[in-house]
Amino acid sequence: MKVASFFAGAGGLDLGFRKAGFDVVWANEYDKSIHATYERNHKGTILDRRSINDVVPSDLPKGIDGMIGGPPCQSWSEAGMLRGEEDHRGQLFFTYTDLIAAIKPKFFLAENVSGILFTKHRDALNRIFEPLLDIGYNISFGLLNAQHYGVPQDRERVIIVGYRFGKDLFFEPPKPLAESRRKVLKDAIFDLRDSAKPANSGTHARDDLAIANHEYLVTTFSSIFMSRNRVRSWDQPSFTIQAGGRHAPLHPQAPKMVKVGKDLQAFEPGFEDLYRRLTVREAARIQTFPDSFKFQYKNVIDGYKMIGNAVPVEFGKVLARQIKNDLEANGSINMRTKRTGKLIAYSELKKER
Repeated sequence: MKVASFFAGAGGLDLGFRKAGFDVVWANEYDKSIHATYERNHKGTILDRRSINDVVPSDLPKGIDGMIGGPPCQSWSEAGMLRGEEDHRGQLFFTYTDLIAAIKPKFFLAENVSGILFTKHRDALNRIFEPLLDIGYNISFGLLNAQHYGVPQDRERVIIVGYRFGKDLFFEPPKPLAESRRKVLKDAIFDLRDSAKPANSGTHARDDLAIANHEYLVTTFSSIFMSRNRVRSWDQPSFTIQAGGRHAPLHPQAPKMVKVGKDLQAFEPGFEDLYRRLTVREAARIQTFPDSFKFQYKNVIDGYKMIGNAVPVEFGKVLARQIKNDLEANGSINMRTKRTGKLIAYSELKKER
C-alpha cells in the first residue's frame, strides 16, 4: 500500500511503516535543516520541501492508500501554553485533515502529545475531525506509551487512526508487551558507553567517529534542567527523548542526582565527571533508529531536535502492522463515503460494541 507522509521530520514514522511493508512514496517536510538527513536515509521517497499550506491534493502521487504524520505538538502541550488552535502551529492540524478529506485514503494516522486530550481542547478536537466523520471515517484515539511496544523509553503519545472501511471497523491498539519483555537502557546503549565524544553547541556531524553521530552536547545545565533528577539507571527505560539537546537525559553511568532544595537537584559530590548528556546516537538508539541511519547537521542541536521530534521507529512499525492487519482482514468491505463516521476513544470501543 502506498503512503504519503506529512510533517515527516527525519522519518521515524516513515521508516516504521516501511519496515511493516508499506511503500512511503511521498513525504512533506518544511524544515530545511532536516532535508539532507531525510533524503540520505529514504532513497525511494519523493521529498516535498514546501509548507503543508502550499500543498494541494494534485501534488501527491495517484493511488495513495494512507496518510501519516505528526502535526506540530507545541501548541497542544503544557510547555506551549496549551494554545491549541489559537496557535498557527495548531491550525496545521486542520490543514492536514483537510488534505485527508480531499484525498480520501483508506486510512490515516496522526500522532500528538497528551495535551490534545485535555478538556480545554475537546471542542477543537471535534472540529478537527468533523469533516472526516462527515464522509464516513471511523476514528479512534487514545494515549499509548511507546515503552509498552519495544521502545526503551517512557514516551506517552496520542495516536489517532481513521478508517474508511466498514461500518464497525476501528483501530484498536496492539496488546502491550509483558513487562518482562520491555526494553531498558542497557538493551539499547550499553555497548556505546566508552566511545562517546564531546561537542559544543556549534559542532556539526563528525565524520571521524567510529559510530556515526556519537557526540554529546557540552554546555551549561539550566535551572529548569537541575530542578529534577535527569538520570535513569541501566535497568530502567529512558526518560522521554525531547527535541531540545539541552534537555537530553543524562547518561546512566552517573549516580542519581541529589535533591538539595525545593525544585533543585545537584550532582553527587565526587562524581561530577560522570554526568554527561546522552549522545545524538544514544538518543537515536533509544528512539529505535538503526545505526545505519545517519543524521546530517551543521549544529549538533539539530541532531537532537530531529531525533526528539521523531516517532520511535519500532513504535511506528507496531502501529503500522496493526493497520495493515486491519485493512487486509477487511479488504473485501466496500468503502462507504455517504454515512457519518464516529470518533471514539479506545477506552469506549468495547462499550460501543
